[in-house]
Amino acid sequence: MKKWSCAALLCAAALVGIQPMAAHAKMLAIRANAYGAKGDGITLDTRAIQAALDAAAKKGPATVTFAPGTYRTGALFVKSGTTLRIGAGVTLRAVHGLANYPLIKTRVAGIDMHWPAAVINVYRQHDVHITGSGTVDGNGKYWWDGYWALRKQYDLRGLRWAADYDDRRPRLIEFYQSQHVSLAGLHLLRSPFWTVHICYSAYVHVDGITIRNNIGGRGPSTDGVDIDSSRHVLVEHADISVNDDALCLKAGRDSDGLRVNKPDVDIVIRNCTVRYGAAAFTIGSETSGGFRNVDVYNIHALEHVPSGVLFKSAHTRGGWADNIRIHDFQLDGVAIPIHITMNWNPSYSYAKIPHGLKHVPRYYRVLAKPVPPARGLPHFRNVHIWNIEATNAKRAFDVSAMPAAPLVRFKLDHIRIQAQSAGSIAAVRDWTLSHVTVQTKDGSQVKFKNAQAVTLINDTGFTTPPKP
Repeated sequence: MKKWSCAALLCAAALVGIQPMAAHAKMLAIRANAYGAKGDGITLDTRAIQAALDAAAKKGPATVTFAPGTYRTGALFVKSGTTLRIGAGVTLRAVHGLANYPLIKTRVAGIDMHWPAAVINVYRQHDVHITGSGTVDGNGKYWWDGYWALRKQYDLRGLRWAADYDDRRPRLIEFYQSQHVSLAGLHLLRSPFWTVHICYSAYVHVDGITIRNNIGGRGPSTDGVDIDSSRHVLVEHADISVNDDALCLKAGRDSDGLRVNKPDVDIVIRNCTVRYGAAAFTIGSETSGGFRNVDVYNIHALEHVPSGVLFKSAHTRGGWADNIRIHDFQLDGVAIPIHITMNWNPSYSYAKIPHGLKHVPRYYRVLAKPVPPARGLPHFRNVHIWNIEATNAKRAFDVSAMPAAPLVRFKLDHIRIQAQSAGSIAAVRDWTLSHVTVQTKDGSQVKFKNAQAVTLINDTGFTTPPKP
């Protein structure tokens, strides 16, 4: 783990209101091996590790540590006042089988439901720290293979939208309804499902983690860090290779997300590298609760990342985004640097129970519950994007919303994109572009469609916008 100065730690922690690690000196140390954990790569150590965690919570504040080794485990629950330290030479390796992951009430892909616990859970706790330079290995290929087998059946039956809910896979690390918690330094590998899920939580700090979910196969829906209806969250110095969204904000899906109505608020994501993933930074597709006061900067994405800035929603999703700041991105070979769609992946986004399908689970009806058209339209406004450098792109802009809910008051400035073609910007109002340069190999220019009140200042590579 990279060492940071005390001043840097205090500054970062102040952004989210948590205490830095150094403030927890002289904590009681508890060795998981003293409670029976073997770490031999053969024994199932779940009970022994949990016994150590429970003892730490009872005697705390305390730190649970391990002798070097590989510890096979199912779901673990870290309690308030506890630090879980996974040091160098230590691997926690997830075991297979749902029996090792009890069902808990949580949120999954935008709806509240019961789901298998994660490998490491901070569930309705406070003042918890998970740290070290060791490894948490989700051992995911078993789960990935099961998902792809299910998808083959479901796609043929018109149930693409249900596959991610029916195929129950544990996440790697979850913070749920928790406060003043942190995650630092670990190597996170082969997550069965989402890697780090921060849900309904506050004052969360994620620092210096490495995520690798494309080892030994293609892990579906293995998001990197998902921040879900939470507030005061700082994510920094992450190095991510995944097979879906890398750094993502979520806030609920359709009728259930509108019912919960909890936004992401006061979020900072900075100084991260995305090597593989669906996008460098994503908002959505679960947008129902909304997003406010978001600052994302100093992000570097490489050629295996198809989108740079990605906003995605659907016309049943609703929600909003307001006061979003995205800046200082370096995009090397990213296919679409600026990508916004309000009709994302229809076969997944719009749930419709096939005629004649009986005895469906309750969450099918939740997913398929109609949303009134006026509530279903997402509204994104007051977005500032600047200092973006993109090379070897395929299409500079792919921006589209719905005329009834245009993208309003976007400001883009000091952006340089080299691309094969220019692309288009559709259904926008009150946009200002300043010092935005688009260079294309095919000579095309960015086209505006259904655009109102677009102002260009010292820009090149754009068609003339419509007059107000």
